Amino acid sequence: MLLILFEVAQTLGNNVLMIVSNISFYPDSVSQMEGQVTISEGALLTINCTYLATTLGYPALFWYVQYPGEGLQLLLKAVKAKDKVSNKGFEATYNKEATSFHLEKASVQVSDSAVYYCALGDTVAETAGGAEHKL
Repeated sequence: MLLILFEVAQTLGNNVLMIVSNISFYPDSVSQMEGQVTISEGALLTINCTYLATTLGYPALFWYVQYPGEGLQLLLKAVKAKDKVSNKGFEATYNKEATSFHLEKASVQVSDSAVYYCALGDTVAETAGGAEHKL
């Protein structure tokens, strides 16, 4: 089952408004702060995300972003513990011990105003040795 919560983000002057929610593939789940976060441009952003995985091994962890008037876009993906991934100034580290995948950006801009979703899913091994996302 896929749960997606859609909301609208707005820009307020020099403040960046972010709305965060989550996507879960049951029975595994993610938990993150929800609602609106308003911070000043140039400030440090941290959006916490923790997960509960009932499957053996490592779930794949994701951050998605939805900018105003646009569709959902993959921002970050990590498939194994200690993976540190980055894109567009955002970064997250897969911490299996703390079961977390917190999103950070050192200096947010007004253009970062969006809805941010934390998600997890199973991975399955491919014959070539990689991994793919299994829904």
